[in-house]
Amino acid sequence: MNRERSLPGSLFYILTALSAFLVILFLVGIFYILFSESYLAIRKFGIVGFILSQEWDPVRDLFGALPTIFGTVVTTLLALLFAVPVAIGIAIFVTEIAPDYIKAPVSVAIELLAAIPSIIYGMWGLFTLSPIMAEYIEPALQATLGRLPVVGRLFEGVPMGIDLLTAGVILSIMIIPLIASISRDAFSLVPSMVKESAYGVGATRWEVIKKIVLPYSKFGIFGGVILAMGRALGETMAVAFVLGNKHQITTSLLDAAATITVSLANEFTEADTDIYLSSLFYLSLILFVISFLTLGVAKLTIHRLQKGGAG
Repeated sequence: MNRERSLPGSLFYILTALSAFLVILFLVGIFYILFSESYLAIRKFGIVGFILSQEWDPVRDLFGALPTIFGTVVTTLLALLFAVPVAIGIAIFVTEIAPDYIKAPVSVAIELLAAIPSIIYGMWGLFTLSPIMAEYIEPALQATLGRLPVVGRLFEGVPMGIDLLTAGVILSIMIIPLIASISRDAFSLVPSMVKESAYGVGATRWEVIKKIVLPYSKFGIFGGVILAMGRALGETMAVAFVLGNKHQITTSLLDAAATITVSLANEFTEADTDIYLSSLFYLSLILFVISFLTLGVAKLTIHRLQKGGAG
């Protein structure tokens, strides 16, 4: 009898363990392929030389990753800057403020927004958002913020709508549903007894949200932001439509730029030399490492926050 009961348990243990190690095997395999394919560029340009170089000249076989890393980081930070307040506001409205007959339609709309393919976002950004940005929003920003002494440098140039700012807006629209959904679920886990107790001692709705709901759900919100950051870092098609592919480092948000994913999508089929192709694989390896380090830092931060909260 014990053997009959232990055999299914042993099989279940083996299958789950194999599944877990299979994920690690996939990660190691991906890293190995990227490293082996980019070894030619690593040997020629080195690590520091490739990362810090601003040169990207396929004619002379000179390549550097700094402009694409710059574009990737800037567009991701812009997306988070725009998306996080809006997404948290949506989650608070759905869970704490909206009446019951509004909660369901808003929640469904959030899920539908998350289901739209990225290429649709890109086409909408190119044909609808980009002209609006070039004709109305960016000139207005130049006429207001552009006149400030230091901030004005962020809005220099001719408004074209194909730039870092538009790419950041597109990415923010894409990641809002992800952050909002996870934050909404985190808010829903707050014990109703705790909130009712706060209301019972005279706390206002804003005080309950600020002092109970948000602190209780901070780990869930942070996790949603990290997942959204991962999607923003790896997004390709939507950004490719509205960013251009100009390998440069610029101080203006109204200039075209390039990200790692956009460069891979636009240039991979044009790589006609071994060093060109290897350099593109090198960019892929850098993006893989950035994503891995981002997730690692996030996990470490959450762990320390949890230990601090427990203390």
